[in-house]
Amino acid sequence: MHFANLFADYYSSTLIALVVLAFTAGFIDAIVGGGGFIQLPALLVNFPNTALPTLMGTNKIAGFSGTSVSAVQYAKRIKFDYKLLLFISFFTLVFSYLGAKAVIYINSAYLRPVVLVILIVMAIYTFNKKELGLIAKSELPTAKKMLYGMLIGSFVGFYDGFFGPGAGNFLMLGFVLIFGFEFITASAYSKFINCVSNLGALYVFISQGHFLLEIALLMASCNITGSIIGTRMALKKGNGFVRILFLVIVSFLILRYAYDIFSVGIL
Repeated sequence: MHFANLFADYYSSTLIALVVLAFTAGFIDAIVGGGGFIQLPALLVNFPNTALPTLMGTNKIAGFSGTSVSAVQYAKRIKFDYKLLLFISFFTLVFSYLGAKAVIYINSAYLRPVVLVILIVMAIYTFNKKELGLIAKSELPTAKKMLYGMLIGSFVGFYDGFFGPGAGNFLMLGFVLIFGFEFITASAYSKFINCVSNLGALYVFISQGHFLLEIALLMASCNITGSIIGTRMALKKGNGFVRILFLVIVSFLILRYAYDIFSVGIL
């Protein structure tokens, strides 16, 4: 089958929109996270009659592709504590699987008001702490690092499997606030953990056939391209640039969540 025939059933405008938005999502996600807030709505708008689990599975495939490439790019420049990463990854993987399974039983709309409050607190705290994430702080004792890592991995893993968008932002700020990382280092760690959390959810969605293969492949290629460019820019521009973009993206997410909540009358 000719490659072009894979997309014969889709409008050109739909494909162009998905290409642009997947690239943008990959670019932003590579720097500060939050790309899912661009990519998943793009799928929801363009495929309103497609089941939500199918769109979430498609989004996960594309997002995982870009995030994994970004993680490799960061690994070339950032020194990881692999023992800590693997420990957090274990809990992230387990709870992302549980979160993906919970999608069937729980309406994710009820989680949005809680996430909105967390995002507002994140934005205010980061804005007021001018030095936050610009200089690395002293390391925590190993026992505390493992305990906090378990909590972060469990919370973000479940959230990422259950809903997803914004998980990278929570990871980044968690690493900055709790572990005292610089923004660049926090972004690198969050990409690695994000890959693991996506694996747990991907297993559920793919094993149950919840994905659009041709759309996932198209968006994955664009997400990867955006991710490569975004990672290189973050490493080149440094912590100050990442901090500013982090605040911009979190502010956007706050507005987006507030609109979603009040427009559908959840509160």
